[in-house]
Amino acid sequence: MDMWWKVGLVLVMCWGLSSSEAREEHLDSSPRTAMSRAPLDFGFVPSVVYETHAYYEPGPIGVLFHMVHAFLYVVQPNPFPKDLIVTVVQKNMGGIKGDDYKKPENVVFLLQAIYYELGFIVLTVLGVLFVLFMPIVGLCFCVCRCCENCGGEMHQRQKKNGDCLRGFYMATLIATSVFLAVGVTITYAANQNITSQIKSTRRLINTNIRDLKSFANYTPVQIDYLTAQYTTAKNRVLSDLDNIGTLLGGQIHNQLEREVVPALDNALRMTAAMREAKESLESVTTSLETLQEGTGRLQNSLQSERASLSNTLNDQACSNGDVTHTCSTIRGTLSQLALSANFNGLPEVEAPLANLNAVLETDLSNIVQKGYSSFNDTPRMVREQTKGIVSEVKGLLDKSCGEIIGFTKMFPVEPALENFTKFLTESQKNIEAYYPQIDQLDFYRWIGCVVICCMVVLVMAFNFLGLLCGSCGYDKNATPTTRGCLSNTGGNLLMASVGFSFIFSWVLMGVVVTTFVVGGNIEKLVCEPLANRQIFKIIDTPYMVHPTKKNVLPGMLFQDPNIDLTIGSMYRDCYENHGLYSALQLETKFNFNRFLNATVYNLEMAKLFNSVNVDLQGMLLLEQEGKDNLIDFANTGIGEIDYQAYLTEVNKGVTVVDLLSYANELEAQADQLRRGALENALKGHASSIRQIHKDQVVPMEQAMGTLSQSIKLLQKTSRELPIKVTNVLNAIEVAEYLISNNVSHVVKQETDKFIKNIVGYFSQYTVWVKHSLEMEVAQCKPISNIVDSLEIVACSFIVDSVNTFWFGLGGCCMLLIPSIIMSVKLAKFYRRMDTEDVYDDYPSYDTMRWYPRASAPPRQPDW
Repeated sequence: MDMWWKVGLVLVMCWGLSSSEAREEHLDSSPRTAMSRAPLDFGFVPSVVYETHAYYEPGPIGVLFHMVHAFLYVVQPNPFPKDLIVTVVQKNMGGIKGDDYKKPENVVFLLQAIYYELGFIVLTVLGVLFVLFMPIVGLCFCVCRCCENCGGEMHQRQKKNGDCLRGFYMATLIATSVFLAVGVTITYAANQNITSQIKSTRRLINTNIRDLKSFANYTPVQIDYLTAQYTTAKNRVLSDLDNIGTLLGGQIHNQLEREVVPALDNALRMTAAMREAKESLESVTTSLETLQEGTGRLQNSLQSERASLSNTLNDQACSNGDVTHTCSTIRGTLSQLALSANFNGLPEVEAPLANLNAVLETDLSNIVQKGYSSFNDTPRMVREQTKGIVSEVKGLLDKSCGEIIGFTKMFPVEPALENFTKFLTESQKNIEAYYPQIDQLDFYRWIGCVVICCMVVLVMAFNFLGLLCGSCGYDKNATPTTRGCLSNTGGNLLMASVGFSFIFSWVLMGVVVTTFVVGGNIEKLVCEPLANRQIFKIIDTPYMVHPTKKNVLPGMLFQDPNIDLTIGSMYRDCYENHGLYSALQLETKFNFNRFLNATVYNLEMAKLFNSVNVDLQGMLLLEQEGKDNLIDFANTGIGEIDYQAYLTEVNKGVTVVDLLSYANELEAQADQLRRGALENALKGHASSIRQIHKDQVVPMEQAMGTLSQSIKLLQKTSRELPIKVTNVLNAIEVAEYLISNNVSHVVKQETDKFIKNIVGYFSQYTVWVKHSLEMEVAQCKPISNIVDSLEIVACSFIVDSVNTFWFGLGGCCMLLIPSIIMSVKLAKFYRRMDTEDVYDDYPSYDTMRWYPRASAPPRQPDW
């Protein structure tokens, strides 16, 4: 077993050696908790399914086991004496010498032990007394009967309740014999259960050995898998390094974007403002020319129409009294047919337009796009400037991978595992070589137990045969001296059972006492503490084995008893199928995680990452030509235009009166006149006025609307233009200053984040390796299965069966006493007597006479 432990430990110990003290010191300072950009998928460690199911369900015989446990609890209800055992062992670690047993403390311990074993002691004493006195009582009983005492006299006194007594004795003996049959059945079942379970033991041995082989075979595969998964973290790091321009440069770009992009966007919007201003100025020029030309034509048309209408009103027809008033009214409105707005006096905008055209000759949009391109070129600049560092980091990653693989090859794991597997195979062969001897010994044991059962069966058989012969041969009319042969045979068989009971009972009780003392104490002191794991508490008691050695297990394995490792904790970890690395707390002596952290992210790699520096001073957002262009735009003279003069004229109507309304009113007044030439003439003038409005006024109104929009837009632009240009230039200067002077802070911040992401991959790998070592690699379930299998074989298979054996046999021994009594009593009613009672009416006659055995006494007349 010691060999198994050592070979099993080699599988994991080789993973815990750290490369140097310097690396251990660096571990504390190296970043390990950085959040990675994305979780890595390391897959699943190759797992092994162990065959052994260390669980035992006894089946129907389990009821008997529970009865025995209940009986032992009645015999020994005291809790497990953990403190007593620990104290006795520690006090007498050097052994008891001389008169040490007379010391008061040892006397107290002895009394405590006697108190704990009181139930066993009492029953053992009673059993020993049974063994000693039963042969003596049997001998005395035989001698007494030979002297015709103790029921040995072949004479039966006649009693009136004889039939009742015979029935009582017979019923009691039947019940006793039935219970004897139950007891011997329990005994035989326990005996047979041992034989059956010994065959099951082979299955447990085979599955446990196969599990240990699986443990040995899968452990190197699992270790190789852990080593191979370093490539997963390495590939992700390489991928990020290959994309450092996009990742690091992109993050730097995003941080600067908040200042740079708005400035460039505002500069780009100024190009749109230039084009809008140009379009507005051109619109003003076009609209103004249209209005000036239209004003002249409209003025001529209105003068002509006003003269023609005046001539019509001066006609003779207007002198009649009925129409005079109407003509006078119309004549009074002729002055309204005139122009309202005068566009000829408005200032020209040719100079600002010429200045703006000169400004637009410079392509500001293209200059701004160059700024965008320069800023968006940040990832390429980062990639170019970090090319050397990335190359060196890749070399270190390859080196670290080689160190890890080389470290795992430093130890002879495969030869050790091969030897371990050979050892298991040889051990299995050696164990199997003992199977025939075990079967032979078990056969002898089985025969011996069957012989013991046959002793009880013999007594029980004589009882049943005696009852059968006696009951069948019994004749109520026969006298004691005339009983038949069958009845007499029944009585003799009952006496034979009595004889065999005396012969066998003390032997059986000796077997019961021996197995009771051994099996009962093993159950209470070993099996029960092992089932509830209290026995581990005793073994794991500090300084239990040696006053200078705190814990047993680490002292045996690592020669360091101060490690907080106990057999109980190891069993619990193995029972939960944790890794041997966790169960043995190997990190206290062989911390693989430290080695891994110091290897995958060492000082050299940290120095390289910390030397990452990105210089963006060569980045130009807006050339000087673009800045000058913006200043020229602000100085084009747009703000010097007399916008109020334009708005004043635009807000006036084209004519003094709305020509359509005037024409409608003229036509309405013409309708009030009588039909004639005057009415037709007035309606003709109304139609002419409408035509003038349609052909000349409407186009001018449209041109005025366009002029109004352009003027208002120019006015707004001119009012905001200086501030906008100033803000754009200031924003550009701030962004360029940030890039030139303060970008190092942003670069440092984003570089730290990038490094944390890279380290995060290594951290994920080391955390995963640690978790895998603790939970999935070299899962030590076979170790707890061995302990559980030993408990099942020793306690459930053997001890429970042995205890059930003495429990049934002990009951049979106790039942032999009433069997002896009832058999002796009942044999008196079945055996043929030599004499019997004879009753006479004459007082002078004797009440008993002797007759030959084969003859019956004469009947008296009064019988």
